[in-house]
Amino acid sequence: MLFVNKIQKSGFSLIELLVVIAIIGIISSIGVANLITAQKQARDASRRQIIHNIQTAFEQYYAGLGEYPNTIDGNILVAFDNGDAPTDPKNTGEYTIDYDGHTSQSSYCICAMLEGGIGNADAPSGNTCNWNNSGTGEYYCAQNKQ
Repeated sequence: MLFVNKIQKSGFSLIELLVVIAIIGIISSIGVANLITAQKQARDASRRQIIHNIQTAFEQYYAGLGEYPNTIDGNILVAFDNGDAPTDPKNTGEYTIDYDGHTSQSSYCICAMLEGGIGNADAPSGNTCNWNNSGTGEYYCAQNKQ
């Protein structure tokens, strides 16, 4: 009787390893893309909330003094004396404000640029907000309620 030694292979072939690595790479890239999108959406939500908070503060100021806070050349940071000025979540820009002629504080338009491009305005333009009702604007803006 003749005995044949059968050698058992253990482990994975090169093809199997490459397939697994490719699948892991694809899943990782999808996960990273979703993470980046979620971060942008979170920063945009924060910008919208900050704009709303500024608008509320300006309306309270107006209710007490009959005019909105004075800023210089559209720089909203000047209106905050105690260092509590709002900052952009990514520190890539600042919030801008336009008054009607920059002399009378009877109306305003506050804007922030969004990363996701799903705002309500195309751009702050002169003395008014340049509204975009389609919801595809690059900026999110709010104006005076009075």
